[in-house]
Parts: sequence; structure tokens; C-alpha cells
Amino acid sequence: MIIGVLREGGRENRVALLPENVSVLIKNNISVLIESDAGNSSCASNKEYVDAGAVIQTKEYILREASLILKINPPEDHEIPSGRVLVAILNPLVNTALINKLANENVTSFSLDMVPRSTRAQAVDILSSMATIAGYKAVLVAASKLPNFFPMFMSASGTIKPSRVLVLGAGVAGLQAVATAKKLGAVVEVFDVRSAVKEEVLSLGGKFIEVEGAREDKTAGGYAVEQTEEYKKKQEELIHKHAVKANVVICTAQIPGRRAPLLLKKETVEAMRPGSVIIDMAAGSGGNCELTKKDETIIHKQVRIIGNSNFPSRMPADASRMLGNNYVNFLKLIIDGAGNLNLNFDDEIVRSTCMTHDRKIRNEKVLEIIAMEEG
Repeated sequence: MIIGVLREGGRENRVALLPENVSVLIKNNISVLIESDAGNSSCASNKEYVDAGAVIQTKEYILREASLILKINPPEDHEIPSGRVLVAILNPLVNTALINKLANENVTSFSLDMVPRSTRAQAVDILSSMATIAGYKAVLVAASKLPNFFPMFMSASGTIKPSRVLVLGAGVAGLQAVATAKKLGAVVEVFDVRSAVKEEVLSLGGKFIEVEGAREDKTAGGYAVEQTEEYKKKQEELIHKHAVKANVVICTAQIPGRRAPLLLKKETVEAMRPGSVIIDMAAGSGGNCELTKKDETIIHKQVRIIGNSNFPSRMPADASRMLGNNYVNFLKLIIDGAGNLNLNFDDEIVRSTCMTHDRKIRNEKVLEIIAMEEG
């Protein structure tokens, strides 16, 4: 089999495979084509890929010759590999038009952001890998923009109190933010609607802010679910109370396939301390902060609001390393030892991540959303 890796466009600095991943695939009877300069922003040169056994080629050649295409972000129209296999992060619950197009083009597509939450699937869980980086980087960015120290300082010049950090959402990104902020010496508080994460928050040294009456759904795969209006009112009041005392607010709360929950109202931002920093990692799905602008940094009433949903792209070397390992582990599930495609839809991971096959959309969640859109 020939696998092709395309160079990402726009502001994306990551690459789907690093040279170290190429070496693993070649040992498994797989040929690898890399688009020229695909790894430059991830600190991987064309020469390193060639040394690892890959062949450098143009995008056009790869799309024509490769049996399977690897990308990170959804493909542009001219990148759709008709009649072949595509593995990427397609965000299918939002990009339903793309999923329809892939089915019409007879693409067998897999979206690795749909990996089930299970122990076995952890090795291919791209969302968790990238969330780990995002939570870490978000705190460092906040610390660099904050006009205060994170830790307490005691000196002859007096005592500097530690900064207060409020983390909204205790998923992988939120927990990594808690761990990083605590290591930097901040006082950390955490809000999440899922009571199950309380123990993890406390184990990292954070204080868990709990609102009674949260609705939880065991079928949601560990994600948050939509809450009642009564709960949202209590939530708004409690978050406001803690946010106005914070120096930094890290927003990570999201609901798959839906707009991110609105947790920080304009009135709350305006009541925050001058110089405070809000990092909104949910900016790509609407933002947890009412004032967030996607991919922009704004200052409102002396509060800096950073809307960034792609912090992993700002740490491209290690982000690509983690991504590459996830991709290789997934490829091992759909390619046999002889280097041939072997799709086993009885495998939960393969079945859950397959979006299109034989000109049909195979994912039930995507089909439900399309039905609602058409209805």
C-alpha cells in the first residue's frame, strides 16, 4: 500500500506523520509519499523524511498515486481522494456537507475525532493527545500575558499574593491546565457539570466548584451534556462570583456537535480585575465567553480575551509527534501485516471512526444530524 501525507494549509503548523513514524510504516510493507515541505513547520525536513525511507512528491502526484491519504484538517475540494481512503480529523458533526461530498466521491473516510472513549482506544485518541497540549500551552500563554506573577513571592520588598486561576471544564485540556497552573504556583479553582471529575481535580490540587442539580448522561462518552435553564441560572451566578476574583480564566467546556456552552457573560467580564486574561479554547465552536472572537485577541474593559482553539499548532513538534503515534496506531487497525487494507467493521474503533464507505454515510450520529438539517 502507498500512503500519502499532505501538507496542511493556513495557520496549521503540524504534520500528520514525522520521519520517526515513516520508519515504522515502512517496516510494515507500506510505502510513504510526503508532500514537499510538509514537515517544515514541525521541525522535520525533506531530507529527514527521505532518510527515513519516504519519497518527497507534489500534492498532485500524491493524490493520484496514494491509496490512502493522511491529513490533519478536513480536505479542501481539490484534496478529496476520490475512490480511495482518507484518514483525518473531519469534525463530522459540524461538517455534514463535507461528509456528504466524501460519500458521493466514493471516499472511505475515517475521522479520528470520533474515536470511542475506551481504554483500548486511548492509543488512537487524537482529541485527548491534542487537549493535553492545549491545556498546557493555554496556561503558559496566560502567564505570559498576565501583568502579575503566578506564584506567591516573599521578599524584603513585601509579599506578592499568588494569582487565582479559574478553569471552566475539567476534561483532558482542563485537567492539564490545572496541573500546569498549580506547578506555576497559582491558586486554582475548577468548574465542571460532571461530578465524576471532582476527584481528579482535587488530586491535582485544584478546588472543585460544584453546582447542585447537574444533569449527567452515561451515554455521552464522558462529555458534558446540555443542562436545564434552572441549572444554567445557578451556574451563571456561581461562575460570576468566582470569575470576578480570578486573574486568569481558562475556558475549555464543549459539547460535541453543538455550540459551546456560554459560561462567561459580558457583565462578568466587565466585573473582572483590570489586567485579567481569558483564554477561550472553545472559540472554534462559539466560545464559552460571550465576547470571544475566534482566532482573535481583544481587550474589553482592560480584560484580555484570547480566542484560540488550536494551541497544539503552536507546539508543532511534539503535537505532530503525538498525532503521528495516534495515526500509526490507527493504521495498524485497518492495514494488515502484508501492507494491505483490511477493514474490520466489527472492531468498535474502526466502526466508530468510519464516516463514509461504499458511497454511503455509515455514522449514525452524522445521519441523525443530516436528517434534522433536511427536515
